[in-house]
Amino acid sequence: MSDINRDGLRPGFWKTIPMDELTRPEWEAICDGCGKCCLNKLEDEDTGKVDLTRVACRLLDGATCLCSKYVMRHQYVPECIVLTPKTLEDNMYWLPKTCGYRLVAEGRDLYPWHPLISGDPQTVHAAGVSIKGITIAEGDVDEDDWDDYIIEEPT
Repeated sequence: MSDINRDGLRPGFWKTIPMDELTRPEWEAICDGCGKCCLNKLEDEDTGKVDLTRVACRLLDGATCLCSKYVMRHQYVPECIVLTPKTLEDNMYWLPKTCGYRLVAEGRDLYPWHPLISGDPQTVHAAGVSIKGITIAEGDVDEDDWDDYIIEEPT
C-alpha cells in the first residue's frame, strides 16, 4: 500500500510533517479555498487591527473563490503575497482566523469543512466560511470608500 494518495498527498501530512518539508501539492492543499486572503484589508495604524472588506482583488472569481490567474498573478498584481513556510510567520497577522496555513502553523487541526478533512472542495462554501457571492470587485469601489465595505470574517 502506498503512503501517497492519487493527488500526491501523504495521509495526515498537515499533522505530522513540518511545513518546510511539505511537497508543493501538500502545501497548496492546505489552502481551504475560502478566498478570504484575496479580500482587500484595512489595517489600523495605531492598533494593528486588520479588518476584512468585501472588496476583492481584481483577479478573484467571486463565484468560485479562486484566483483567475493564479500561476501568473504577479504579472497582474505584483503586490500579491506568496505564502511559503518562510513568509508565513511575517504574514500571520492578516490571514483569516480559519485559514488552514494559520491553523497548521499554530499547531491546531483543520476544521471539519476543510477539503482535506471532508474530501470535498465545496464544503468550505456549504459551511458558509467562504466569501462566495459576497464580494465587490476592487475596480468598482473607490479605495477611499473601502471602509464602507468592512465585514466580519465568515467563520
